[in-house]
Amino acid sequence: MIDREQYTPGPASGARIRKDGEKWTLILVRELRHPREKVWQALTDPAQLREWAPFEADGSLGTVGTMVNLTWVGTPTTFQTTVTRADAPTLLEYSDIRWELEALGGGTRLTLWHSIDRRFISMGAAGWHISFDVLDRLLSGTPIGRIAAGEAMKFGGWQRLNAEYARQFGIETPNLPPKAAQQS
Repeated sequence: MIDREQYTPGPASGARIRKDGEKWTLILVRELRHPREKVWQALTDPAQLREWAPFEADGSLGTVGTMVNLTWVGTPTTFQTTVTRADAPTLLEYSDIRWELEALGGGTRLTLWHSIDRRFISMGAAGWHISFDVLDRLLSGTPIGRIAAGEAMKFGGWQRLNAEYARQFGIETPNLPPKAAQQS
Protein backbone atom coordinates (compact mmCIF):
# COMPACT_ATOMS: atom_id res chain seq x y z
CA MET A 1 0.00 0.00 0.00
CA ILE A 2 1.28 3.45 -0.94
CA ASP A 3 0.83 6.13 1.70
CA ARG A 4 0.84 9.88 1.19
CA GLU A 5 4.52 10.25 2.03
CA GLN A 6 5.46 7.78 -0.71
CA TYR A 7 3.13 9.24 -3.33
CA THR A 8 4.76 10.85 -6.36
CA PRO A 9 2.68 11.84 -9.39
CA GLY A 10 3.66 10.44 -12.77
CA PRO A 11 4.59 12.62 -15.75
CA ALA A 12 2.16 15.12 -17.23
CA SER A 13 -0.02 13.36 -19.79
CA GLY A 14 -3.51 13.10 -21.21
CA ALA A 15 -4.21 16.84 -21.28
CA ARG A 16 -5.04 19.35 -23.96
CA ILE A 17 -6.65 22.77 -24.01
CA ARG A 18 -9.32 24.51 -26.04
CA LYS A 19 -8.88 28.28 -26.22
CA ASP A 20 -11.66 30.87 -26.21
CA GLY A 21 -10.20 34.28 -25.38
CA GLU A 22 -9.17 34.47 -21.74
CA LYS A 23 -11.29 31.44 -20.81
CA TRP A 24 -9.64 28.21 -21.75
CA THR A 25 -10.99 24.71 -21.28
CA LEU A 26 -8.76 22.06 -19.81
CA ILE A 27 -9.51 18.61 -21.22
CA LEU A 28 -7.89 15.91 -19.10
CA VAL A 29 -8.26 12.22 -19.87
CA ARG A 30 -7.41 9.37 -17.54
CA GLU A 31 -7.91 5.65 -18.00
CA LEU A 32 -9.03 4.02 -14.76
CA ARG A 33 -9.19 0.29 -13.96
CA HIS A 34 -12.62 0.66 -12.43
CA PRO A 35 -16.10 0.22 -13.97
CA ARG A 36 -18.06 3.33 -14.93
CA GLU A 37 -20.66 2.76 -12.21
CA LYS A 38 -17.98 2.88 -9.51
CA VAL A 39 -16.38 5.98 -11.02
CA TRP A 40 -19.83 7.63 -11.37
CA GLN A 41 -20.43 7.13 -7.64
CA ALA A 42 -17.10 8.81 -6.84
CA LEU A 43 -18.06 11.78 -9.06
CA THR A 44 -21.51 12.28 -7.55
CA ASP A 45 -21.44 11.14 -3.90
CA PRO A 46 -20.44 13.93 -1.47
CA ALA A 47 -18.69 11.51 0.92
CA GLN A 48 -16.51 10.14 -1.86
CA LEU A 49 -15.84 13.59 -3.34
CA ARG A 50 -14.43 14.67 0.05
CA GLU A 51 -11.85 11.90 -0.27
CA TRP A 52 -10.35 12.97 -3.62
CA ALA A 53 -11.87 16.04 -5.31
CA PRO A 54 -10.53 19.60 -4.94
CA PHE A 55 -13.97 20.71 -3.76
CA GLU A 56 -16.74 19.67 -1.42
CA ALA A 57 -20.40 19.30 -2.35
CA ASP A 58 -23.22 19.50 0.18
CA GLY A 59 -25.41 17.12 -1.80
CA SER A 60 -25.40 14.49 -4.51
CA LEU A 61 -24.46 15.60 -8.02
CA GLY A 62 -26.21 12.60 -9.60
CA THR A 63 -29.60 14.12 -10.50
CA VAL A 64 -30.45 16.79 -13.08
CA GLY A 65 -31.90 19.92 -11.54
CA THR A 66 -30.34 19.38 -8.12
CA MET A 67 -28.93 22.56 -6.60
CA VAL A 68 -25.70 21.90 -4.73
CA ASN A 69 -23.31 24.17 -2.84
CA LEU A 70 -19.69 23.66 -3.86
CA THR A 71 -16.70 24.84 -1.87
CA TRP A 72 -13.24 24.63 -3.46
CA VAL A 73 -10.59 23.48 -0.99
CA GLY A 74 -8.55 26.40 0.34
CA THR A 75 -11.23 29.00 -0.39
CA PRO A 76 -13.86 30.27 2.02
CA THR A 77 -16.35 30.96 -0.77
CA THR A 78 -19.24 28.59 -1.39
CA PHE A 79 -21.19 28.88 -4.60
CA GLN A 80 -24.41 27.28 -5.69
CA THR A 81 -24.54 25.23 -8.85
CA THR A 82 -27.22 23.23 -10.59
CA VAL A 83 -26.63 19.83 -12.14
CA THR A 84 -27.49 20.41 -15.81
CA ARG A 85 -26.80 16.87 -17.12
CA ALA A 86 -26.64 13.58 -15.27
CA ASP A 87 -26.82 10.62 -17.63
CA ALA A 88 -25.55 7.85 -15.34
CA PRO A 89 -22.98 6.46 -15.82
CA THR A 90 -21.80 8.34 -18.93
CA LEU A 91 -22.14 12.13 -18.62
CA LEU A 92 -22.25 14.67 -15.78
CA GLU A 93 -22.33 18.48 -16.05
CA TYR A 94 -22.54 21.27 -13.49
CA SER A 95 -21.07 24.76 -13.29
CA ASP A 96 -18.04 24.92 -15.62
CA ILE A 97 -17.29 21.19 -15.31
CA ARG A 98 -18.21 18.32 -17.61
CA TRP A 99 -17.35 14.66 -16.98
CA GLU A 100 -17.54 11.97 -19.66
CA LEU A 101 -17.22 8.29 -18.71
CA GLU A 102 -16.55 5.81 -21.50
CA ALA A 103 -16.40 2.05 -20.95
CA LEU A 104 -12.93 0.76 -21.72
CA GLY A 105 -12.57 -2.99 -21.27
CA GLY A 106 -13.41 -3.54 -17.61
CA GLY A 107 -12.44 0.04 -16.78
CA THR A 108 -13.34 3.61 -17.63
CA ARG A 109 -11.88 6.38 -19.76
CA LEU A 110 -12.67 9.45 -17.68
CA THR A 111 -12.59 12.83 -19.44
CA LEU A 112 -12.82 16.09 -17.55
CA TRP A 113 -13.70 19.35 -19.32
CA HIS A 114 -13.09 22.31 -16.98
CA SER A 115 -13.17 25.99 -18.00
CA ILE A 116 -10.25 27.76 -16.34
CA ASP A 117 -8.77 31.24 -16.73
CA ARG A 118 -5.82 30.83 -19.09
CA ARG A 119 -3.40 32.23 -16.49
CA PHE A 120 -4.08 29.20 -14.27
CA ILE A 121 -4.55 26.41 -16.85
CA SER A 122 -1.29 24.55 -16.13
CA MET A 123 -1.88 24.85 -12.39
CA GLY A 124 -5.38 23.42 -12.86
CA ALA A 125 -3.99 20.56 -14.93
CA ALA A 126 -1.41 19.76 -12.24
CA GLY A 127 -4.05 19.84 -9.51
CA TRP A 128 -6.53 17.67 -11.39
CA HIS A 129 -3.71 15.23 -12.31
CA ILE A 130 -3.02 14.71 -8.60
CA SER A 131 -6.76 14.49 -7.83
CA PHE A 132 -7.15 11.77 -10.48
CA ASP A 133 -4.27 9.84 -8.88
CA VAL A 134 -5.98 10.12 -5.49
CA LEU A 135 -9.30 9.03 -7.07
CA ASP A 136 -7.68 5.96 -8.61
CA ARG A 137 -6.20 4.94 -5.25
CA LEU A 138 -9.52 5.51 -3.49
CA LEU A 139 -11.36 3.31 -5.98
CA SER A 140 -8.64 0.64 -5.67
CA GLY A 141 -9.21 0.44 -1.92
CA THR A 142 -5.89 2.10 -1.00
CA PRO A 143 -6.94 5.68 -0.22
CA ILE A 144 -4.25 8.26 0.50
CA GLY A 145 -6.62 11.14 1.27
CA ARG A 146 -7.40 14.28 -0.67
CA ILE A 147 -4.40 16.32 -1.84
CA ALA A 148 -5.63 19.67 -3.12
CA ALA A 149 -5.03 23.43 -3.20
CA GLY A 150 -2.13 24.65 -1.04
CA GLU A 151 -1.37 21.15 0.19
CA ALA A 152 -0.94 19.90 -3.39
CA MET A 153 1.31 22.85 -4.23
CA LYS A 154 3.72 21.81 -1.46
CA PHE A 155 4.46 18.55 -3.29
CA GLY A 156 7.55 18.73 -5.48
CA GLY A 157 5.52 16.68 -7.93
CA TRP A 158 2.95 19.46 -8.28
CA GLN A 159 5.63 22.01 -9.18
CA ARG A 160 7.03 19.61 -11.78
CA LEU A 161 3.59 18.89 -13.23
CA ASN A 162 2.75 22.60 -13.40
CA ALA A 163 5.94 23.20 -15.42
CA GLU A 164 5.41 20.13 -17.64
CA TYR A 165 1.81 21.09 -18.47
CA ALA A 166 2.84 24.70 -19.12
CA ARG A 167 5.41 23.43 -21.67
CA GLN A 168 2.82 21.13 -23.26
CA PHE A 169 0.35 24.01 -23.55
CA GLY A 170 2.99 26.41 -24.91
CA ILE A 171 2.70 28.90 -22.05
CA GLU A 172 5.04 30.25 -19.40
CA THR A 173 4.98 28.45 -16.08
CA PRO A 174 2.92 30.57 -13.69
CA ASN A 175 4.83 31.44 -10.54
CA LEU A 176 3.02 31.97 -7.27
CA PRO A 177 4.43 33.97 -4.40
CA PRO A 178 5.90 31.54 -1.84
CA LYS A 179 3.20 32.47 0.71
CA ALA A 180 0.38 31.44 -1.66
CA ALA A 181 1.86 27.97 -2.11
CA GLN A 182 2.03 27.51 1.68
CA GLN A 183 -1.62 28.32 2.41
CA SER A 184 -4.02 25.41 2.56
